Amino acid sequence: MIYLFHGSDVNKVRAKAFQWVAAARAKAPDAYYSRLDGDSISPQSLRDAISAQGLFFSKTLVVLDDPFSTADTADMVLELLPELAASQNIVAILAPKLLAARVKKIGGKAEKVFTIDSVAKPARGFNSALVNALGARDAATLWKEIVKAYRLGDAPEMVHGLLHWKSRDMMQKGSRAWPPKQARALSRALIELLSDSRGRDLELGPALERFALSLS
Repeated sequence: MIYLFHGSDVNKVRAKAFQWVAAARAKAPDAYYSRLDGDSISPQSLRDAISAQGLFFSKTLVVLDDPFSTADTADMVLELLPELAASQNIVAILAPKLLAARVKKIGGKAEKVFTIDSVAKPARGFNSALVNALGARDAATLWKEIVKAYRLGDAPEMVHGLLHWKSRDMMQKGSRAWPPKQARALSRALIELLSDSRGRDLELGPALERFALSLS
């Protein structure tokens, strides 16, 4: 089953999606959670999301994070749309600024569509401070921005999504503070952190705080 999150207000669309994810995980803590973006979206990973079941969980919640950012991933999602809709697993498609034709096509198969468009009132600006702190490799400031984000009501899943997006952005564009190999290692570390949090050894919220303070 599909839940679509889209709209012209990118920050609010992302916030709504990850707040919804956090609420869904709270209702079903034993459900398996996965987030796919960029190169991690493939026909195989999508089919795995459709069919995944395990010994200790019966359903999977998977977030497809901006799958329409490239033509290849867009084609994969649209081709498998009927299977995603028919799956008993929950597929949340996070797609800010999605073309109207695609909204109509996906919306026709979705359980629910959340639309959040820009309004005159500007969104609060902590998001740039958060990712800039990571980009500057400033551990203390990053920790403060993570704590601030939690206090303002943002889910750990949203914060993790922004940090992982920034790591991939630095891999592609380069960074003085994060040479290519280190940016790639950062991306892998964030993926592993999310995976480890699923085992409940350390919840994602405090795990992100500890991760921030470990940067050097």
